[in-house]
Amino acid sequence: MKDKMELIRERHSVRQYLDKKIPEELRGQLDAYAAELNAAGNLHMQIFYDEPECFNSRMAHYGSFENASNYIAMIGKKAPDLEERCGYYGELLVLKAQELGLNTCWVALTHGKSKASLAPDEKEVIIISLGYGKTKGAARKSKSASDVSSLSADSPEWFQKGVEAALLAPTAINQQKFRFELAGNHTVSAKAGRIGTCLKIDLGIVKCHFEIGAGKENFDWA
Repeated sequence: MKDKMELIRERHSVRQYLDKKIPEELRGQLDAYAAELNAAGNLHMQIFYDEPECFNSRMAHYGSFENASNYIAMIGKKAPDLEERCGYYGELLVLKAQELGLNTCWVALTHGKSKASLAPDEKEVIIISLGYGKTKGAARKSKSASDVSSLSADSPEWFQKGVEAALLAPTAINQQKFRFELAGNHTVSAKAGRIGTCLKIDLGIVKCHFEIGAGKENFDWA
């Protein structure tokens, strides 16, 4: 079994999928893990299979999606930190999908209406497409560690590894508008950029990656 850093390095956004069903065994594993994450993150994420209507829209065609008939709807009760939690726990599910040989893409606007069922106090934050990609995707240009962190020659190795993992995280239009600061020997602050799209979702995703790279046992969030 691959470790999470291997999955992080291998995972890239994929928008074109094969017309191939996800087997029941894998669906069961994804659904079970989603249930665990929902409990841990106080969320109501829902996975839909063989449902092509969400991506059968003008916006989806604009986003170059093809055969996107499976997706994850990231949902939770309205709260100030909902978007960040959706990013964090959604990325854990994305990495699980990668482990199972599936490909994914975070999708903010270029899709139609999902089949998700929402309570009156809930909000659908974002969708993640899911399936067997026609390709495995490709890496995008990345900022440097100094662009997004206080990393220096004196920084501990775990901080360096955390920043490296964060730089491999998917962010909206590849904006990478986040910053990690070493606030003490074992304390890290993470902040989203001020101007951009999906900034709080991105913050949750990059914090997920940072924890995996740095090791949660090595630090506390400020």
